[in-house]
Amino acid sequence: MRSKHLGTLTIVFWITILSFPISINAQQVTDSLQNDKKQKKIDLTVMPFINYNRDLKFMFGVIPMAMYRPMKNDTISPKSLSGISAVYTTNGSYFIALFNKLYLSEDTWRINFFAVTGDHNSQFFMDDLDAPGFYDYGTKTSIISIGAQRKIMEHLYGGLTYTFSYFDTDYEDEVQPSSITRTHGIELSALWDTRSDVYYPYNGRKVRLRWITYPEWFGNESNANRVVTILNQYYGVRKDTDVIAARFFGSFGLGDIPFEQQVTLGGKDIRGYSEGKYRGDGQIAIQGEYRYNFSQKMGLVGFAGLSTIYGSDTEDFNWDLYPGIGVGYRYRAFKAVKFNIGLDAAVGKGDWGLYFRIGEAF
Repeated sequence: MRSKHLGTLTIVFWITILSFPISINAQQVTDSLQNDKKQKKIDLTVMPFINYNRDLKFMFGVIPMAMYRPMKNDTISPKSLSGISAVYTTNGSYFIALFNKLYLSEDTWRINFFAVTGDHNSQFFMDDLDAPGFYDYGTKTSIISIGAQRKIMEHLYGGLTYTFSYFDTDYEDEVQPSSITRTHGIELSALWDTRSDVYYPYNGRKVRLRWITYPEWFGNESNANRVVTILNQYYGVRKDTDVIAARFFGSFGLGDIPFEQQVTLGGKDIRGYSEGKYRGDGQIAIQGEYRYNFSQKMGLVGFAGLSTIYGSDTEDFNWDLYPGIGVGYRYRAFKAVKFNIGLDAAVGKGDWGLYFRIGEAF
């Protein structure tokens, strides 16, 4: 049986090489080369990926990432981030993902590109059968997404994103009919961003509203919409050595939501769930996190949250409360920018999970 699931790791490999200017004076040449090297330096890191959860089992991979300035004279924009990820799991899943986040023109433009392809062996819960329980399913997945946000005024951005998704899903024992789904999504978004830093904020706020539509006139089989709301708040403590972070998340599916695009508890918005048991058309979650930095390169986090879902095929799961609590370890991946990788361990309602982290949870 084919089983495939799309993970949330994302990363792209993109490196820019620019020629050095030629000068008449030898000393000028040396100074120019040194200045350009500082301005155009690419901070590259290559990380092994090892993880485990109850769904995918053991996961192995490699993740090279690069931070850089696409425009050498632009020192106002945050550094851009690119990478590539290749991961294989012991339940037979795999995926390859590309990721790109560009900050351009003194942070006037923010460009995102994401592409992933893979097979995921997963499971879901059904209770409307003679033998209720977990059933395996597999999804061959390919997704390409590109979007841009432009600054409208100080701290306010507006954006447009296009996403193409392809899903080919089979179910164990044919508990549901096999399906091939192609979707074309158009997203309009608004972002209010007062964070002190896009990668590791010590204070400020991020408020994001996204409306994602899948209209029939754009080649979709049926109309569907999703509204996503995010509010992140950050407070610096211990003289901005540590951070208290809080988050509200809401994802509201409207219309005919395909199985593959339902929300499943267990990602960044309620750590502690990895079985894939709780899924539905929408989710609401709140959580808080304390980020303790005991050195410049390393830190610990403690977090807790509460979530609920609706639109589940299992009626008893709808609007129930799902808590999650856990701890994590962080290690600074780049020298010039505070950007962490790490590992989180969390427990939930009759479930638990381990999460390899690229950047913070939120």
